[in-house]
Amino acid sequence: MRSLVLNQMMERIPEIVFKWYHSLFSKRVDLVCDYAGNELFLIELDSLLLFCFSDPRIDFCEGFQLLHAVYTVEKLLRGLLSRKCNFHIVCFDQNEELCVPPTADPKHHTKYLLARSVIVRHLQRNLPPDSNILVRRFSSFTDVAFSSYLNDTGVYFVMCHDGAATGSGKSKESVMSRTQSIPGKALQASRKLDNISDAADRMESFSLASKSELFRKLNLRVMISWFISNQYNVALINELQFVDTKALIMVLEFSRLKDTQDFSAWYGMGLSNRHLTRSSSRLDDLKQVDHLSERDVITILAIRDAVEADQVSNDEALSFLLHSAALHFLPLKNRRIQKLDGVLNIQHVTHSFTQSALSLLRDPAFMGQLDGRGLSCNLADLLDGFLLAMTIHNREFCRVLLTNHNLKTKFETLSATLSHLCGRQIVRKTKAPRAIDTKTHALFSSISIERSLLPFKNPVFDKHLAPIHLRIANHPSTCVAPGQSKIFKELSHWHNHRKAIVLKGPPLQEGWFARRRNQWFMAEMQVYAASLTNAAGKVLEPETVIAGQSSPSSKQAKIAQLSKSVRSQQVVKETSSKGVKKPGNPTKKSGKAAALEAAAAIKAEKAQSKADVDAAFWKARCKEILSQADPQVCYILAKNYLQSLNTTDVLGPEVELFMIDCLLRIWTDSRKSKDGVAGMGIAALIWDTYLRLSKVKTGMTQDIVPALEAISKMLGFPLISFQPNGPNRPLAFTCLIPKQQKQQSLTPGHRDLLIPSGPSKFQLEHCGPYLDRAIDSAPDPRVSFHPDAWQRKVLDAIDDGKSLFVVAPTSAGKTFISFYAMKKVLQASDDDVVVYVAPTKALVNQIAAEIQARFSKAFKRPGRSVWGIHTRDYRINNPTGCQVLVTVPHLLQIMLLAPSHAEKKNSWSYRIKRIIFDEVHCIGQADDGVVWEQLLLQAPCPIIALSATVGNPKEFSDWLSSTQEANGNELVTVQHQHRYSDLRKFIYVPPKKFCFLGLPDLPLIHTPGLDGTEAFAFVHPVASLINKSRGMPNDLSLEARDCLRLWECMAKYETKKYPLPPTLNPDHALPNVIKKIDILKWEADLKAVLLKWMDDDNSPFEKVHQELSKGLSQPVSRNILITKHNCDDKCKNREVIADDLLSTILPALADLHSKDALPGIVFNYDRRMCEKLARTVINELEEKEEVWKQSSPVWKKKIAEFEKWLRDQEDAKARAKAVKKVGKKKGKRGNEDDGDEDKKVSKAEREREAGSAEPSKWAGFDPGTPVDGFHFAGIKKVAPSELQDFQHQIRNRGVDEWLVNGLERGIGVHHAGMNRKYRQVVEILFRKGFLRVVIATGTLALGINMPCKTVVFAGDSVFLTALNYRQGAGRAGRRGFDVLGNVVFLGIPTAKVFRLLSSRLPDLNGHFPITTSLVLRLATLLHESNNSQFAIKTINSILSQPRLYLGSPDSKLAVLHHLRFSIEYLRRQSLLDMDGAPLNFAGCVSHLYYTENAAWAFHALLCAGYFHDLCQDIDANPERVCLTLMLVLSHIFGRQPCKRSDEEFVKHVIKRSSSIVFLPPLPKQAKKTLHAHNEETLAIFQTYVKTYADQHLHEPDDKLPLTQLRIGSDEIFSMSANMLLPSTLVRSPFIALSGHGDRFDTISELCSTVRSGVFLEEAVVPYLPIYPEESDTPLNAYLYDFYKHGDVKALKQANKIRSSDVWFYLNDFSLVLATIVTSLTNFMKLSPKSDVDMIDIMGSGDANEEQQDDKAINMQDAQNSGCGDEKEQEGSKLLEAEDDDDFSDYVDSKDDSEFINVLKAFKIVQEEFNEKFKKMWA
Repeated sequence: MRSLVLNQMMERIPEIVFKWYHSLFSKRVDLVCDYAGNELFLIELDSLLLFCFSDPRIDFCEGFQLLHAVYTVEKLLRGLLSRKCNFHIVCFDQNEELCVPPTADPKHHTKYLLARSVIVRHLQRNLPPDSNILVRRFSSFTDVAFSSYLNDTGVYFVMCHDGAATGSGKSKESVMSRTQSIPGKALQASRKLDNISDAADRMESFSLASKSELFRKLNLRVMISWFISNQYNVALINELQFVDTKALIMVLEFSRLKDTQDFSAWYGMGLSNRHLTRSSSRLDDLKQVDHLSERDVITILAIRDAVEADQVSNDEALSFLLHSAALHFLPLKNRRIQKLDGVLNIQHVTHSFTQSALSLLRDPAFMGQLDGRGLSCNLADLLDGFLLAMTIHNREFCRVLLTNHNLKTKFETLSATLSHLCGRQIVRKTKAPRAIDTKTHALFSSISIERSLLPFKNPVFDKHLAPIHLRIANHPSTCVAPGQSKIFKELSHWHNHRKAIVLKGPPLQEGWFARRRNQWFMAEMQVYAASLTNAAGKVLEPETVIAGQSSPSSKQAKIAQLSKSVRSQQVVKETSSKGVKKPGNPTKKSGKAAALEAAAAIKAEKAQSKADVDAAFWKARCKEILSQADPQVCYILAKNYLQSLNTTDVLGPEVELFMIDCLLRIWTDSRKSKDGVAGMGIAALIWDTYLRLSKVKTGMTQDIVPALEAISKMLGFPLISFQPNGPNRPLAFTCLIPKQQKQQSLTPGHRDLLIPSGPSKFQLEHCGPYLDRAIDSAPDPRVSFHPDAWQRKVLDAIDDGKSLFVVAPTSAGKTFISFYAMKKVLQASDDDVVVYVAPTKALVNQIAAEIQARFSKAFKRPGRSVWGIHTRDYRINNPTGCQVLVTVPHLLQIMLLAPSHAEKKNSWSYRIKRIIFDEVHCIGQADDGVVWEQLLLQAPCPIIALSATVGNPKEFSDWLSSTQEANGNELVTVQHQHRYSDLRKFIYVPPKKFCFLGLPDLPLIHTPGLDGTEAFAFVHPVASLINKSRGMPNDLSLEARDCLRLWECMAKYETKKYPLPPTLNPDHALPNVIKKIDILKWEADLKAVLLKWMDDDNSPFEKVHQELSKGLSQPVSRNILITKHNCDDKCKNREVIADDLLSTILPALADLHSKDALPGIVFNYDRRMCEKLARTVINELEEKEEVWKQSSPVWKKKIAEFEKWLRDQEDAKARAKAVKKVGKKKGKRGNEDDGDEDKKVSKAEREREAGSAEPSKWAGFDPGTPVDGFHFAGIKKVAPSELQDFQHQIRNRGVDEWLVNGLERGIGVHHAGMNRKYRQVVEILFRKGFLRVVIATGTLALGINMPCKTVVFAGDSVFLTALNYRQGAGRAGRRGFDVLGNVVFLGIPTAKVFRLLSSRLPDLNGHFPITTSLVLRLATLLHESNNSQFAIKTINSILSQPRLYLGSPDSKLAVLHHLRFSIEYLRRQSLLDMDGAPLNFAGCVSHLYYTENAAWAFHALLCAGYFHDLCQDIDANPERVCLTLMLVLSHIFGRQPCKRSDEEFVKHVIKRSSSIVFLPPLPKQAKKTLHAHNEETLAIFQTYVKTYADQHLHEPDDKLPLTQLRIGSDEIFSMSANMLLPSTLVRSPFIALSGHGDRFDTISELCSTVRSGVFLEEAVVPYLPIYPEESDTPLNAYLYDFYKHGDVKALKQANKIRSSDVWFYLNDFSLVLATIVTSLTNFMKLSPKSDVDMIDIMGSGDANEEQQDDKAINMQDAQNSGCGDEKEQEGSKLLEAEDDDDFSDYVDSKDDSEFINVLKAFKIVQEEFNEKFKKMWA
């Protein structure tokens, strides 16, 4: 009956669940750096075990190698820990059967369940405390206790298995069989087949092997659905891949799923939930167990049960005990045992023992007793099937074991205990075991891996390789014979075979397009630079730098400070001695002194005259301002006037006093109206003005000082002393306070003006943004501001030529560092170079523009410039002719490794004096991080490394210090933790309904923050500390107000046991006038007490936390948001869906606008969503504006008046034209004289009228321009003509019209997929203040100068991490503009908000930097620069590092061994000769360095002649050749793995799409060639492991990788060869237990099973695994599909390539094709004089932007001069000429002819691919 029900449900449920699962969004990410960071996540135990137990190398059958299984689990967990993951393991009892792989034989299921129980017990007892791993057990994921656990721990996400097959050959074959035929007509025909019946189609489409597999998948995915529905992302453990130091994994996102499903009601379906009978054994049955271990106890009790049940004999029981004793003493290396021929089956013994042991481990009562004994837990090595077979059947083996005294004693103890337990003597039968054939065989035999290395001698490398002792072949047959290879040389740039590198004679002039483009770039850069501002918010002014003119040094700065102090003392002395007549006659002044004195007097007189004029003007202006009735308007007008004055103007204090008077009037009104919130903001502004005036050195008159004192007394401010410091003059206005009041006591009415909370609390509550932020600042002649102590330390390090590592948050003041270093280099000479390395092109553009705005310099020689840009997209100025090069990491490395830059002492590389690495935390990125690391290692000069977000600064500093020390530089580390302006965080509370009638009017006076409205719920930072176990992040900052509220709460809930020290009372802890530095100290003291409370569960911390987080879990939602007050009952409002960003974005922006909290940046980490959000806002603004226009009588009247004005203008033009015609007619009749006088008069009158006429208000009116209230633009910031010019430029570049029009409404979009010019315009207009809303991805978070008032994080994402949050939030709070920054969370769960605020930054991990491609490039640099000193220094720098990479232990020998075998690989691939000279295709491989391992596979096919054979029919059958070639390239380059679960849907997808989705197998010959290459590489690195182990690894490899539990002992046993297989040297002895020797089928197997102590990272071994033979990860056919159909939509829907990634993936492949074509072309043009220089690379997508730029330039020139079309035609002809290759010119032999066919085929593929690619933007 149960089976029938299950069958009926199976027809319905799997389809629903699997269809839902297939709809989930997934993203492959770096688990730590991109996603988890230090966050706690869960690993579901049975998912972990299913993943590990699916390893086919583990013997769960005859041998039952339990220890091997435990080792596999520990190794995976150790891999996660080494990558700094933070996780717990959860065990659900109901999931027990899910750990059994689908391919397991049912008769062995109990073994898997026993392994599961053993591993749980082993981990619970033996995990090291410092691992922080907890193993928790629950009945199921629906258990209430589990829900409480989730709430208590704040878990971030869960790692699960989705049941998709891993390593299942059957599933791979089924997928490959569907896709291996080239889908042409056959595929089209298949799509025309009739639909199969639903049931059959359902079962076929899921490719299920059995019902058990179906139920396993079903239950795992039901569990995933439960986590997804509870807002937990799920990471798929069966998609986990360790690559170098990264852990890549597929993450399923709950936030992107609109309809969540909960299938928990179906949980457990199909699981038998078998429960073995619980054991009746009691631990009390054993006497004196203290000397036993848990393994001994379980073994004895389980064997007792088996003996009493007659399931095993006495002999077998004793043999089992001998086996257990052997496990304790037999060394692990001696346990690789032969499988015996003809032995009796022992499965009944293992089965009986497994059943009994499992019953014991499942018995809670028994395990409780075991816990109480505290015995050592060695259950991980409970049973070894092969060892047990030997003890049962091999008498000689048993005899040898018993010769060991310790082992024999242990055996006798176990035997006696068993006999006692059974109540009878357990002895062997008198009949000895039957003799067995000693002939043995090994299924997994070891093979000889002895191999000689090819000779290699190079003096530079030999010095480092001296410690490596290897066997070198004397006469290697594999050596390349002389004449069979060519020394690698290149004549042309590798990206463009037409462009020569080394030229004779004068340099060729750049083409017209290149020159014109460079001119336009320079013009754009000047416009861009004009939008940049300094830290004070002022426009940057360029400083002219003169070479040889040095700036003050650190010593001079100290002397200057000292001399200033001395001078001040002298001034005091002179002042005190004034009036005292000096003895003697004064000497007569010299003529020069008299002249100077006279000049000073004239200057003073002019200054006084100017001051009088300014005072008169201010008086008149003041009168105009006072004519305004509203004091707020007066305040704004006075503020604008103040901003027009110079900072040293003597009128400044009087104007500020006037502003205080205006604020005082507003404060008086607010006190009368009891508007406390707004009023306190006004009082805070008054206090801010007081603080500014306290620092004023001029202009404080005798009338100003008493007025300030009186107002201060009236408001109850702390006492600030003001001293008159200027000549007195009457005030231009009358203060609110009567004159007599200034000297008398306050009246009762004036007492009402006192600030209600007292001066200290007032400053803390309301004045935090205005506090004095100086931290030990002092004047310094080296910079124009007063640097803090940490900034002076930075200046000293730069002056002393030391390297620098600076960690400081955004807005802390890091910007000056780079520009000070640049100025030092510019001043030193005209030749020295400083390189600025930025992670993004957007940051490159900004830095270059800022250099343009800051520095100018005249050069004596042509071709030199201050700065230059060099990226893959474009160059501005000569990269080697500028003094400040701004570039990206890849390009700098190319330049540093270019031999032409290192040949001579004056070559470019020698001239580099400093390299600045901005955003250096990018070293942790999975993609380009290795390039950052390589650059830091090879930097030829002192460096500056800057970052705001390094999670482990101490560790990174130590590593960086060691690298710099190896390069001869001293590193200075400076860490500063405080922002200049504080950030205040809010959660947006959307309304239920939204009535938009136009944006509300802005408040006249802005007070910082978003308080005082229901729209924004304030988040106190302490409220985010929901998980006490995580502690408090170091950078959790509290502003003054936060500290006050924290102190109040702590004081409220303190107890006698947990007191709050009285010294923390703000009245005692803080001075009268509070500064930021006082708050920082108070904050630290409060946090120290709070941390103690957090660590104690009995403390009042929970009460404090609840108090500070009130209302945040469920904020009170608003009913309706009305943007205008004239809304009535007929108002058309719309509903707001709270969890829909498209519905809430405009209400949020409107609320921010109403608080004057714009400009703002809205961050969303999905490019398409950014565009959707912008388009939604723009469309709604346009629609509402149109509705308003249709209904507004004001607008209709305005349009009528405008149309009338237009008609009047037309009439005037018509009359003027008529008058002109009449005049001409009169002239013809000869009546000129008669009317001449009248004509002259009328003309003069017309001119006077025209001059006196005012311009009409309609002249600049455009009815198409957005109406005020329906745009966010700052229309006064940019002239309409300037905006139109920008719009015209981006229209010419093909930017969508809605984006162009969006600029008019003050809205822009910014992400890496946007047009470069459009992004630049968005940045300029935002900085100018015209754009007030920019919606962006993380492109604006990395150092871009786009400061704003508010940052909005809109929507959750896997990329919204602690790192990205801090980077994005750092944009808020514009230094020089804003005293406070706002951070708003929109559409993000509150729990995620708390996590972001309380998370620690992830620790940086490095990469193994010495890749094989880098070795080849270094050898090329050395050889082609003729062993230049720069090349030698570069190699020495890299190879002298003491540590392998950031985060690794000291392992220099491992580096050197790996280096030598990388050289061996290059030698055997004929890429290096024995002296280190590059050979043959070395250039091609080097140029493809960024593809790393794909380059080696390509080279293997190229040098083996595969491409020659394939392309010989290119003329006869081009379609077949190109399609096959594209298939091969798709297997090599741009690999994107599919989810394994996608295999289940492949047939369903193929039937409905033009894509085949899964990549068909490689052609047989290509597969054979790559397999041979991989076998050769395997042999090389197998020898590497052997030689390294021989020379350096002398300790036994017998400890488990995570728990470090040692297996076996050091006892020596004399075993004969027929008993044991040889112990392994290369493979881990734990894996050898299952019979595996030192023979490996794949490199992946070698890397994953190598013994400990050897560095062997698969990612850096030069090979590419072949799918499916060498890899179980299916490959996405997106490149192959796109080449065939060119359908981007199919890539998104069928291939599941995210729309935001498509362009980048295709452009990367286009770049690969360009590299190959040019490299092969270069290879055909060898010459004795050549060089390698890698410059100007770009894919077809990037090239298209350049073409768009050229088109825009041409169109502009056409409008200006009318000659653009001719230039365009001329340029087109030149381009056509360049592309028109006549291959016949290159053919000199048959080999050349074959090579030409290869080149021709690649060019055809390139052209066809790029043609389809270009249609994306056509």
